[in-house]
Amino acid sequence: MNSTNKHAGFAHPQETWNTRFSGDGYIFGTEPNHFLVSALPLLRPGMRVLVVADGEGRNSVWLAKQGLITTAFDISPVGVEKAKKLAFEQQVEVNFAVSDCDSWHWEDEHYDAVVAIFIQFADPAMRARMFSNFIKTLKPGGLLILQGYTPKQLEYKTGGPPDISHLYTEELLRDAFSSMHIDQLTSYEKMLDEGTQHAGMSALIGLIAHKH
Repeated sequence: MNSTNKHAGFAHPQETWNTRFSGDGYIFGTEPNHFLVSALPLLRPGMRVLVVADGEGRNSVWLAKQGLITTAFDISPVGVEKAKKLAFEQQVEVNFAVSDCDSWHWEDEHYDAVVAIFIQFADPAMRARMFSNFIKTLKPGGLLILQGYTPKQLEYKTGGPPDISHLYTEELLRDAFSSMHIDQLTSYEKMLDEGTQHAGMSALIGLIAHKH
């Protein structure tokens, strides 16, 4: 999920996201993120996957449909209730929880994969803690699949935070995950059609890495 209002969104994140998720529709749509879908050949049924800040559940529900044992959390109880509804409609099971990233119980070497799609609500200090926890919670050989916006997204204004310090560069991600083997790290531009919040030409970055 992403914040588009720096002050309200970051000062009162749960309240902000509860408001955004309170409508009948799914603001990021119900289809999975395209970069996550592109990583499907690396995923296998029975793998244990954690989806970080998954909002209304589009990515975690899709992963569960692929046969993965899926856990997902989000700060918004409203979003999590909608995610549960989506899972019920799609006839899959996801272990949903309400939590923020700092409060989540990051179990050591527990997951085969961590999925982090557009989690750029995090300021640099929170991001450092979060990225460290991604590595901690992955099993040896575990995969990280991450998608975000680059600073060029400030020109497009088609989603994401307005604060450049929250955006990703290849250098930032390469440094943050220097202890992992980086399989793919690419910056690119693409038309997104992910609900009302990620719509239009976008400046994107994708990372796939695995833990040694």
